[in-house]
Amino acid sequence: MDNLTENLTSARPSADPVDRQVYAWVLDHRRTAVKEFAHDLGLPVDRARASLERLVALRLVFLDPDDPDAGYAVAPELAVTELAAPVEARIRAEQERLARTRALLADFAPVYRSSCGAGCPGSGVQVIASLPEVRSALNRASDDCTLEVLASQPGGGNRVPSAMEEALVRDRALLGRGVRMRTLYHHTARFNGPSQAYVAAASRLGGQYRTAHQLFGRLIVFDRELAFVPVQDGSSGAVAIREPSLVAYLCELFEHTWAAARPFADAADDGLEQVAQELDETILELLAAGIKDETIARRLGMSLRTTRRHIADIMQQLNAESRFQAGVAAVRAGLLPEE
Repeated sequence: MDNLTENLTSARPSADPVDRQVYAWVLDHRRTAVKEFAHDLGLPVDRARASLERLVALRLVFLDPDDPDAGYAVAPELAVTELAAPVEARIRAEQERLARTRALLADFAPVYRSSCGAGCPGSGVQVIASLPEVRSALNRASDDCTLEVLASQPGGGNRVPSAMEEALVRDRALLGRGVRMRTLYHHTARFNGPSQAYVAAASRLGGQYRTAHQLFGRLIVFDRELAFVPVQDGSSGAVAIREPSLVAYLCELFEHTWAAARPFADAADDGLEQVAQELDETILELLAAGIKDETIARRLGMSLRTTRRHIADIMQQLNAESRFQAGVAAVRAGLLPEE
């Protein structure tokens, strides 16, 4: 029975050749005597019996309750009707249950609209509170997308393999439909193994990837019509934006950053020393601007611990005991402009 279930649920089910032989024998002889057709067909008795059981499960053969050897075979059309009846009944029951659920939930819509105001669907800006709802909305947008996806994904240096594998499955479907995909990462993604493997695989499918030391934040835009940005309360929610002017502004912000970013390459290909030097210069600029460590870490896509280690290394190299001294030393060394 397990083989039967696997066969029915496979992408392209096909009948076992032995089953076809047994089915033809039963049709001709109007009997289901296992030993007889096993002998005639040259089959082991166990294999003949297993074949008969599959045909009975498929409703192609019926056994006589008084004499199992006196069974008979029926047309495939009758078997289909027999098998489909309970499935169709379950589908009708589920459709009725879904209709009742929709009607019940529709009673809550006026309450929701009166409460959420500008955050309601249809207003151009919708707040999506929970992570499951966010994933569902992203999956729907991905399925409906036909032209282009723009994405900014900060924090590329701490990606886990499972997340990369899930993203590759989704992106493969988009690229397979001819959708253009461009994604921005932090430079730190160049040093992350899962990110390198993902970008290499997706690039072969047509995806385009660039990196920058600083990104404006997380963003995904589908067909320049629907954008998703994170909520600012620290939760896993998101804001879905359809208002044309806002979406256009976000796309312009992406294009500006994309133009200044560099094509993705791993650390070895791009030069470890050059990337590290650019990172130190960026940290110096942010320190000179009075930016806090937490903000620097977020902008560079690094952990706070890693950021502070970089800051300590820079101050040691500049022989500075304070950040002010580090700024002065950086100007004298030509690493920062005098102003």
